[in-house]
Amino acid sequence: MNLTQISPSLRYCAPSIGLYFNTPSSLRRHRRLPLRLPTALPPTASSVPKTTTTIIPFLPRFLNPHFVTGNCLLSRMERFWSGSGIGTNKEMVENLQSYGVVRSKKVSEVMESVDRAFFVPDGVPPYVDTPLPIGYNATISAPHMHATCLQLLEKHLQPGMRALDVGSGTGYLTACFALMVGPEGRAVGVEHIPELVASSIKNIEKSAAAPLLKKGSLSVHVGDGRQGWAECAPYDAIHVGAAAAEIPPALIDQLKPGGRMVIPVGNIFQDLKVVDKDTDGSINIHDETSVRYVPLTSREAQLGDN
Repeated sequence: MNLTQISPSLRYCAPSIGLYFNTPSSLRRHRRLPLRLPTALPPTASSVPKTTTTIIPFLPRFLNPHFVTGNCLLSRMERFWSGSGIGTNKEMVENLQSYGVVRSKKVSEVMESVDRAFFVPDGVPPYVDTPLPIGYNATISAPHMHATCLQLLEKHLQPGMRALDVGSGTGYLTACFALMVGPEGRAVGVEHIPELVASSIKNIEKSAAAPLLKKGSLSVHVGDGRQGWAECAPYDAIHVGAAAAEIPPALIDQLKPGGRMVIPVGNIFQDLKVVDKDTDGSINIHDETSVRYVPLTSREAQLGDN
């Protein structure tokens, strides 16, 4: 039996128990995977020779226990590295390439250019494949999840295009988007925690995307991401970093015909959905993978003020 350890992603926090997914190797990646809470250890390899058991660990040293852990089930990856032996951003990207998460030259170039170390708190290892706390009950996503979303959106992040990052957090993906669309494009981050907006701008100013911030083709704003950012719409690419009960209509409206949105949807059971808007305005949606995110909600609810 192959034990595949899956690492959490953006705005995730830890549960008190692990979750076990029994995944027949014949399942395609877009099918929903059955979920069960374990009452005992997983079965032995001899009893289920054709089944891969995925163990989703909790990370109490990093995350707020009042929220749940999010995961991307990447069956191509036999394991995720701890990060303790990775000392550079380039090595992190090379690891993602070796596991098949980063598959294109453009995504690898952008992730190498935007050093993750500028977007994580001081004193924590920046290249570990796990989310890291950034305050305000939020985290920065694990590198494999950043890479997954960049790959899904790559064709919609061409030079001159427009991108929206909802729940932009530390500004990492917003900076990546800006480099991909270039100075003639537009990359917009929306975050409802003002302190995170201020700190993300400082992070971006230290990164390769700083000239684009100065030029104005990259910007980060305080706002309710559920309403998008109409001022710069329509967008060729939209990324959402928290789970919506339903896809917000405003984001559908702000998606350009021919554009693509990546958004986690669901409550207890969630899927990372890929939303494509055809040139005639019709909408096509498919599930990319099972995930676990905290809700796309108000600032007050996120901070526990209500």
